[in-house]
Amino acid sequence: MESFKSGFVAVVGRPNVGKSTLINHIIKHKVSIVSDKAQTTRNRILCIHTDDECQIVFLDTPGIHKPKHKLGEFMDEAAYQSLRDIDAVLFLISGNEKKGPGDLFVLEKLKDVGVPVFLIINKIDVMSKEEILKKITEYAELYPFAQVIPISALKGDNVDAVVDELRKILPEGPKYFPDDMITDQPERLLVAEIVREKLFRCTRDEVPHAIAAYVEEMTQRGKNKVYIRVTVYVERDSQKRIVIGKNGAVLKEVGNLARQEIENLLGSSVYLDIWVKVKRDWRNKSGALSELGYKNE
Repeated sequence: MESFKSGFVAVVGRPNVGKSTLINHIIKHKVSIVSDKAQTTRNRILCIHTDDECQIVFLDTPGIHKPKHKLGEFMDEAAYQSLRDIDAVLFLISGNEKKGPGDLFVLEKLKDVGVPVFLIINKIDVMSKEEILKKITEYAELYPFAQVIPISALKGDNVDAVVDELRKILPEGPKYFPDDMITDQPERLLVAEIVREKLFRCTRDEVPHAIAAYVEEMTQRGKNKVYIRVTVYVERDSQKRIVIGKNGAVLKEVGNLARQEIENLLGSSVYLDIWVKVKRDWRNKSGALSELGYKNE
């Protein structure tokens, strides 16, 4: 009988290449929020896959990019911290996009990581075989990857191969987390992230990066009812008007979408109370970032 294997795997890449989508598919639960907006993930999130043969702890990281404010600096540092004390790295790229300075910047950061690095070419569902082969050749010249795995994170194509290949190189080890544990994130943070994701979906392109969501209160009221009060922070009065919408239409839609998903998460009825406040230039204020939970250890 083979020994049990376990290890930690950092998932890195530039923003919006499908890191969270891939991890959510592997662990078969939605832990990391997803959006077509870049830099959706802001914190490092542990996502845990456990089967009969191994336990893989994925570190879902913010997209590595050139920061424009203190929040961006926090996000980059969270990604860099994930490259310490790990057993492997998944480097994701969008196969249907040209190689850019962002991809090369991430590769440069991986040169001294000292563990196997897997190139994951995402979005093969919109690529021809010729395009996939060309992308493999293009990147193989840049880095000595342990494996190259083409996938579609959205459709799940070849995603099982990622786990199979990781299982081969992980060391023998214990279960670090219980079988039924899929993330280290507390329920309050998951709730806030769900609200933020729905805001991304329902607001204009210029608003999402200026949005933060924070759970102020989460209390049991009655036998099967949870009251949740969430404050949504923006940086300008004009953004507040966009988030609320005409006659509160946008905020109402956000609340309905978020409440349904939160009820599935908690397994109980939810009364969701969302407020919108202006916290000017919060992305550039260390104190505000800390208050909102953006803290690197």
